[in-house]
Amino acid sequence: MNNPATIPSARAALPLLGHIPLLLRDPLGFFGSLPEQGDLVRIRLGPITAVVVCDPDLTRRMLREDRVFDKGGPFYDRGREVIGNNLVTCPSVEHRRQRRLAQPAFHHTRFPDYAEVMADQAAAVTDGWHDGQVLEVFDEMVTITSKTLTATMFSDALSPQVLGAALNDVRCLVDEFTRRAITPKPLRRLPTPGNRRFDHAQARLRRTLDAVTAERRATGIDHADLLSALIAAVDTDLPDGGGFLSDTELSNQTMMFFLAGSETTASALSWALHLVVAHPAIEERLYEEVDRVLAGHRPAHAHLPELTLTTRVITEALRLWPPAWLFTRTTTADTELGTYPIPAGTTLVYSPFLIHRNAELYDKPETFDPDRWDPARPQPPRHAFIPFGDGPRKCIGDQFSLAEAVITLATIFSRWRLEHLPGPPIGPAVTVTLRPRGLRMRAVARTS
Repeated sequence: MNNPATIPSARAALPLLGHIPLLLRDPLGFFGSLPEQGDLVRIRLGPITAVVVCDPDLTRRMLREDRVFDKGGPFYDRGREVIGNNLVTCPSVEHRRQRRLAQPAFHHTRFPDYAEVMADQAAAVTDGWHDGQVLEVFDEMVTITSKTLTATMFSDALSPQVLGAALNDVRCLVDEFTRRAITPKPLRRLPTPGNRRFDHAQARLRRTLDAVTAERRATGIDHADLLSALIAAVDTDLPDGGGFLSDTELSNQTMMFFLAGSETTASALSWALHLVVAHPAIEERLYEEVDRVLAGHRPAHAHLPELTLTTRVITEALRLWPPAWLFTRTTTADTELGTYPIPAGTTLVYSPFLIHRNAELYDKPETFDPDRWDPARPQPPRHAFIPFGDGPRKCIGDQFSLAEAVITLATIFSRWRLEHLPGPPIGPAVTVTLRPRGLRMRAVARTS
């Protein structure tokens, strides 16, 4: 077995700063260059050393052994500072209890009602478009996903004004998070404009969501939404009040769902719209499917099994541009990966973006090909597709997000044709998520 010191170091590290300048300047290019340097590659972020796991099999093992490879590292450390311990950020020892308490909110019996809300909100936004309107696509998708999340989680508890302010705070937190995660703590404390914006946005969003949850807890009224399900959840295996979510835990869960539930799905939808319109043959097949399946009706939960191409489009968009593209883990005990021993306390990094573009897992990995997900074709191994993670810490809302994306995409293509506008090629805006930068499209009303 190799010595851990022999894990190859990524090229072009600078004194003191290490690889921070490369990561800030071209994060996808930097990480994309690492697999050719080894299955494991050491990087430096200022004083922090981390090991990037580039091999799909080693990534799978890391994700499945969550007690040894626990949530940790700069991204989760900063995440706990911003939104506390919740399903996404909590250590393994707390996760199973939180998962059991949150699971009823995502029970399959709730999905027909959620789907109805998803369709209502998608229709409400797209009905407001006019023929020939130029759309800021990501902003429109965030409007749909945030309204959907608000309606499914909080019913009508947020006014349009409060919702708008909350979304501005979410955008600030998402845009600044990666910079904060790799910035040394003393620099995060400086009263710079960016730090002040981040701190104020975090405090305002917390106050907004805390007020909603406190009022809901006080009234005790079941609104048949996600928040009511979280409040009512009971884990009978735990005595002395441990079977309920505390006020702090409830606050942390709502912060997590609100942050994760709007931005990530909006990113996936924006990429799907861009990619479909860039491939006219797929676009025409998508029109045919939604017209045939929906037959002029609004999408419903019962339509999802028939919207097969629509689902494959979303899946392929998630493969090419996974919204959550970079994660960290910390080892809780001495272990090994591949031929290298990994000491306890090591920070590990993995990226779905890297795995999804691995040529050994996917034929022509850079190509948009929704039909690669046709069950009649040979399928990639399960661990080759990890936009929602894998193992015990796989995203609890994966089916919710997929259903929302398919229903929203079907709603849009049943009513509108979208056209690209002249301009530079569309590329990713790389923050804590990947979204298409500067994507503007013209909406043209369909006549059939």
